[in-house]
Amino acid sequence: MTRLLVVQNGPGGGPGRFGDWLTAEGTALDVVRAHAGAPLPRRLAHDGVMVLGGGYLPDDDVRAPWLAPTRALVAEALERGAPVFGICLGGQLLAQVAGGTVRGEHGAPEFGSTPLTLRPEAGDDPLLSGLPRRVTAVEHHVDAVTALPPGAAWLMESERCPYQAFRVGDRAWGVQFHPEADAARVRSWNPERIRARGLDPVALARRAERDEPAARAVWHE
Repeated sequence: MTRLLVVQNGPGGGPGRFGDWLTAEGTALDVVRAHAGAPLPRRLAHDGVMVLGGGYLPDDDVRAPWLAPTRALVAEALERGAPVFGICLGGQLLAQVAGGTVRGEHGAPEFGSTPLTLRPEAGDDPLLSGLPRRVTAVEHHVDAVTALPPGAAWLMESERCPYQAFRVGDRAWGVQFHPEADAARVRSWNPERIRARGLDPVALARRAERDEPAARAVWHE
């Protein structure tokens, strides 16, 4: 059975529906709640790595000391050619490990269900080829990738954030959005923090609910 190491970086940031789908396809998930102090392996003994989102920059080692060993595991996976999938913080971490740059509080923040556009480079991508050109996904970020790693394939973009998805080599993907998150995740966000951003939490939840059926089908594929 394929075994996937999943690094969880926050209490509300589990693998979500991705975990259900991967398990249904015969993949065993070893979810390490690193944010809660669970230790990460020193070496990668799994068939692949998925790094989830969280409220940190990828090198915020003072507040999140587990990020250093996470970077080492991602670097090992890249060296071995093992599959990597990074979500939000995880995507930024992949970009940084592979030689790209990430900046905190950069550009316009994105929250809630957000329109995304597949770029022509996604036409022959093993994961994204065949998907609709325009899709939606849940976003929750204020930090962003500002330069892709050398040689990376730029796969998706949005109006506010250009680097929504990219591929490093043949088997490592980073995304800024949350394909694992559904409308229930949006409803769980702290409404006061959403209002502090000048946004309506009720409107965000309704938009996510409206977009969820189509988005679910896309990200399941």
